[in-house]
Amino acid sequence: MESLESRLARLEFYIQLLLESTALNSQPFYELVVKKELTKQEFDDIFEICEELSKKYDKQKAEGLLDYTPLLIQFVGMLTPKIAPDEAVDALSKQGLYKGLMREFSEIIKRIRD
Repeated sequence: MESLESRLARLEFYIQLLLESTALNSQPFYELVVKKELTKQEFDDIFEICEELSKKYDKQKAEGLLDYTPLLIQFVGMLTPKIAPDEAVDALSKQGLYKGLMREFSEIIKRIRD
């Protein structure tokens, strides 16, 4: 019978091969999740955060608010430390998730860097 360590090593090898395939290249956020070794809970938490902040963003935008920096600060504060905020925003944006919110976050990050 094959050992658990052997099976785990094989699975890790398969995951590495998948990372290098083109399938994940079109899914940059999922690729980031795998590369940063996020747990299912951490993955779910990011989507919960984004869902909550996206609703707040839509509401604030409808009310005419123009500065969404507090939402970005909340995102950064709730994000797992395994992923840099700009990495997460970039990957989510490239994958087309939470488009409006990630566009605003990208613009804020760009202004901060300039």
